[in-house]
Amino acid sequence: MSARPLVGVTASARGGRWMWWANRIAIWRAGGQARRITVDDPGPPDDIDALLVGGGDDIDAELYGLDLRLGLRIDKERDRLELDRLERAHARGLPVLGVCRGAQILNVFRGGTLHPDIYEAYGRLPPQRTVLPRKRITIVEDSRLYRVMGLRRCRVNSLHHQSIDKLGQDLRAVARDKYRIVQGIDCESGQFVLGVQWHPEFVPLNSHHQALYKALVRSA
Repeated sequence: MSARPLVGVTASARGGRWMWWANRIAIWRAGGQARRITVDDPGPPDDIDALLVGGGDDIDAELYGLDLRLGLRIDKERDRLELDRLERAHARGLPVLGVCRGAQILNVFRGGTLHPDIYEAYGRLPPQRTVLPRKRITIVEDSRLYRVMGLRRCRVNSLHHQSIDKLGQDLRAVARDKYRIVQGIDCESGQFVLGVQWHPEFVPLNSHHQALYKALVRSA
């Protein structure tokens, strides 16, 4: 029997264990093996077969040309670690899946920008934070995300208050909610690169969400 592909999963060194364990289980069910990557324990940088950039704290606004926002919980060391791992994955042609914060920093890595606060950017919005899949999104049919999930419309959870603004190089928005907030990005050229603004690891019984992990492992 061949070894399971090794998927590096970036995470916060100071919390987020529940996200890590949910991602670890999802990757195992998809046929892979997960390795946690943190600032305190980065592990060997180039021995993984795929990269999952996980959720967590906000991203430093200075990375995309805006002033630092007071009151935001950021982790500059993690930002640097993930940008390094994304650079290495790009150079090696590894498949990449960005989840929530991970989709945002993937966009920043490719030269894009973020809305530091969706409530400022989009005006009056209902509360966006729920682990339950209550938000409706629409997926572009001519996209990798659609081919992976097999759905044009679905419900997702929402734990973010930042979102993608200007898209990075070779990325396109392939899913949005009814307020036009970007919920999914992908790169059609070259390597497998996907980013989703929600947390599929918290929808373990939905095969369409879990298909994201299967596609990542299969691409590895």
